[in-house]
Amino acid sequence: MRSNGEGDREAVEGLLQVQKRSTFEGAVSRARVLRRALTPPEARLWVCLPRQALASVKFRRQHPIGPYVLDFYCAEAKLAVEVDGASHDHPDQIEHDHRRTAWLERQGLMVLRIPAEDVRVALDGVLDLIREAAEQRLA
Repeated sequence: MRSNGEGDREAVEGLLQVQKRSTFEGAVSRARVLRRALTPPEARLWVCLPRQALASVKFRRQHPIGPYVLDFYCAEAKLAVEVDGASHDHPDQIEHDHRRTAWLERQGLMVLRIPAEDVRVALDGVLDLIREAAEQRLA
C-alpha cells in the first residue's frame, strides 16, 4: 500500500466505476462514498481548511459539480482544490485531468491542483496558496 493512502482510494474508486454514470446523480452517489474514504493528504488538508481563516470562505469536501466530484470546493470563490497523488502521473490520468479541468474552467471555476506530497511536507505553504487563490478570486 502506498504511504499516501492512494491504494484505499483506488479500491473505492474501482468499486464506484461499476456504478459510475456521467450524471449529476452519479456524482452525488460517488461524493457520498468518497467523503468516507478521504486519502491521508485529503484528510490532513480537510482538518485545516475549516480552522483556517482562508479569506473568510467556506470549503466543502468531495463536492459534486456536473459529472465530477471535487476534492474541495469553495462556492463563493468558485475555487476547486484537487489533491493529486502519484496515480495522477499516469498518462491516461493526465489526459483525464486535462479534460476535467477544461470542463470545470468552462463552468467558471478555477482549479488548483496540489501534489499530495506537498500536503504532507509543506502544509503551511499549501494553505497559503489556497488562501491567495481564494482572495484573488474574490477580489
